[in-house]
Amino acid sequence: MSFRFGQHLIKPSVVFLKTELSFALVNRKPVVPGHVLVCPLRPVERFHDLRPDEVADLFQATQRVGTVVEKHFHGTSLTFSMQDGPEAGQTVKHVHVHVLPRKAGDFHRNDSIYDELKQFKFKSFTHLPKVPQLQKHDKEEEDSPASWRSEEEMAAEAAALRVYFQ
Repeated sequence: MSFRFGQHLIKPSVVFLKTELSFALVNRKPVVPGHVLVCPLRPVERFHDLRPDEVADLFQATQRVGTVVEKHFHGTSLTFSMQDGPEAGQTVKHVHVHVLPRKAGDFHRNDSIYDELKQFKFKSFTHLPKVPQLQKHDKEEEDSPASWRSEEEMAAEAAALRVYFQ
């Protein structure tokens, strides 16, 4: 069974947590080691469209995932980020929370992480062919498949994280 993420399908091998209403996945080109995403199972475009039970499950899953990636990747802090709508930088029409384990000195200027997230392209973590309708910025050539992690690397990372949730 694949997971729907906006117009994309995600292979189960890169999903490391599935709750009743949410799932968490690794990606091909993380901003920092351990940068993962937590998403509702139901493809909902905007945060205000989530039902209260989905909001609760999404943030409970996000809290659990944050605890795990901070420990697993030897972080000392976490950054949580959500772009909600196109003007906020959302490139996939499906609510999702970025979870990034942080360490002292991981960026020269601490808030540079937000600049990196603005430039983060969804195709960095697609795992199956996309349904057509790419946005213009999803076609940039500098983010070529040659710079992505392999599916094997991502599956290994997901397997290592999955252990924490069993």
